[in-house]
Amino acid sequence: MHFTHVAVVMPAYNEVEGIRGFLDEIRSHVAPFCDRLSFIVADDRSTDGTADSLAGIADVEVSVQAENRGHGPTALAAYRAGLAASPTVIVHVDGDGQFLGEDFPRLLRAWHDENADVVHGVRGGRTDPWFRRVLTGAVGALIALQAGRRIPDVNTPLRAYRPEALRTLVDAVPEEATVPHVHFSLAEARGGFVVRYISVRSIPRRGESASGTMWGRVSRISLPPARLRSFVRHAFTEVWTWSLRPGAPLRDVRRPSTVTASSGS
Repeated sequence: MHFTHVAVVMPAYNEVEGIRGFLDEIRSHVAPFCDRLSFIVADDRSTDGTADSLAGIADVEVSVQAENRGHGPTALAAYRAGLAASPTVIVHVDGDGQFLGEDFPRLLRAWHDENADVVHGVRGGRTDPWFRRVLTGAVGALIALQAGRRIPDVNTPLRAYRPEALRTLVDAVPEEATVPHVHFSLAEARGGFVVRYISVRSIPRRGESASGTMWGRVSRISLPPARLRSFVRHAFTEVWTWSLRPGAPLRDVRRPSTVTASSGS
């Protein structure tokens, strides 16, 4: 297994505590398998110096977003920047570092050996609060009904994409989508994309703030934060409008006929 160019794209917000170490860990495991490894970080207007902490690293490109827009739009911005670099394969992972570097070669090997359009890293041992695990399960059940089959970990942020297949998905999803990976998973299942799944280990967010910053502080009794409850309402409306309702735009997404076989070149 060898690749000409692996691009790791990463949305990030206030991850200064752990992001450099995470990049170093990915690099140590992936660099032996490629001629070129590049990291493209889309920084969602972090307030803790995340972007500055990555300045001067030769294989890291940081794109600070014009405004804070949340995870979904920032992930899509990272994907678009990765496509512009014309890599052999694009790997997406969130900047909070909730994965192990040793799983990245396994993800790439599955993509390479199984001629996949996309490989999903299915998280095991998740340490997220109960309400986030329940939310993932509920969304997965709804998507399974619509897709006609179960999709393990429908919203996983760890994915390896063939660029041609990814471009079709990115072009179809609205730029401000809050849950692009849910749309992607459903379109892949409906549209004939070649999808493979591997089990990966999920670990707590890197850094001292183990609960992360996206949803605000979690109360001691672990009730869903108000910001998350608002997000869920908005996300379900978005998924219904764009992917689930009869005549929804993303129902027509199909695997591009120009997709070629996986290759290291």
